[in-house]
Amino acid sequence: MLTILGRSGGAGQYCDGVSRRNFIKVGGMTLGTLSLPQLLQAEAAKGEGHRPHKAVINVFLPGGPPHQDMWDLKQDAPSEIRGEFRPIGTSVPGIEICELFPKLAKQMEHCAIIRSVVGAKGPHYSDQCVTGWDARNNEPAGGWPSMGAWVSKLQGPAGNAMPPHVSLMYKTRHAPWGEPGAGGFLGLAHAPFRLMGGKGETSKIDNMVLKDITLERLQDRAGLLKSIDSLQRELDSTGAMDGMDAFTNQALGILTSSKLADAMDLSKEDPAIVERYGTGDPQFRADGAPKMVENLLIARRLVEAGARVVSLNFSRWDWHGQNFKRARQDMPMLDQALAALIQDLVERNLDKDVSVVCWGEFGRTPKINANAGRDHWPRVSTALLACGGMRTGQVIGSTNRLGEHAVDRPIQFQEVLATLYHNLGIDLNTVREFDLRGRPQYPVAQGIEPIRELV
Repeated sequence: MLTILGRSGGAGQYCDGVSRRNFIKVGGMTLGTLSLPQLLQAEAAKGEGHRPHKAVINVFLPGGPPHQDMWDLKQDAPSEIRGEFRPIGTSVPGIEICELFPKLAKQMEHCAIIRSVVGAKGPHYSDQCVTGWDARNNEPAGGWPSMGAWVSKLQGPAGNAMPPHVSLMYKTRHAPWGEPGAGGFLGLAHAPFRLMGGKGETSKIDNMVLKDITLERLQDRAGLLKSIDSLQRELDSTGAMDGMDAFTNQALGILTSSKLADAMDLSKEDPAIVERYGTGDPQFRADGAPKMVENLLIARRLVEAGARVVSLNFSRWDWHGQNFKRARQDMPMLDQALAALIQDLVERNLDKDVSVVCWGEFGRTPKINANAGRDHWPRVSTALLACGGMRTGQVIGSTNRLGEHAVDRPIQFQEVLATLYHNLGIDLNTVREFDLRGRPQYPVAQGIEPIRELV
């Protein structure tokens, strides 16, 4: 949270009525005791990028969306597997998807469907969709960096007023569904700049502007923060505070610029475009995320403003019961927003520069259970990719008649991320960093290549 003004009067306040606690929050945007400059620190030697820049929007569907009810329908399967939905044609002859995605069907020439994603694990967590790695096994010292952390490290910010790695993921009661990944062994400086809170928390969006404070007063407080940091430096034995002066200047650049706040202010968007995305539902249900379709529009605005990787979570897809009822509620909302995002990117000539991926942590059981639901099925799942200069308008891979396993072209999570790195202009053959034990590490496992059909 960014809080500039405190309550007036009382002990522990400065002469202008600002409390010490609230002032210190200027540097504590999201990661506990970490200051805003720490979140924004990037590899200075890389310098600034130049727009237009490449970017990725990662749409995570927490809980495991049902692959056979979305983009891999099985009409030849028995009714207890086939389910209630029917396929419809798309703008690409021969490609069919669920009838609940009519708007996306019209954008299919800009999409690629992968029906054979393999390598998922059984537990509910976002790791493989944000890092490519199974973080629960063989994790290196410091942890696996997320894709956004690697991009932050390798490419730095595209401008002074926008962090390269931004998260719109809500914090969820089942915490792993709200995790956009971390900086890992690359450091906290490359962790996501989190803009959303959890249930009962104030969104970071609401406090992203300087309220009734002049730049001069902010700079005075920056001087005070610097003196506080000096004490922290004296007590710091890890070297984490080194080089913070330059990044404090970058932090001030963000605080005094309207670019980030403007990107998140939909009142500044064409009302017709806002309407195109639909109306979301901000309510937290159970342990998942709200159904905020507007965040797909905010993601587009953030990448236009300079963000390189933006992640978001949408709803809760762990449908052990009432699968088809829940699908009729959530899928049309996702259909409208995802199709609007793709159309938006095409109309703004961003479809060659901005990649979109939409997926979950695993698929669902082919057989419908007694509660009209589908259970966890890590053997195979699906993903939709769009734009990014990829060779779209195709389906990659297939499953057997019952949707149980991949029979053609199995695709690993890391292959999807390797494709996204490629789209961002990152040559995976030249990237190597060291974890906290000095061991060489890479964004994806050695030998993993981008999906050849797409690049």
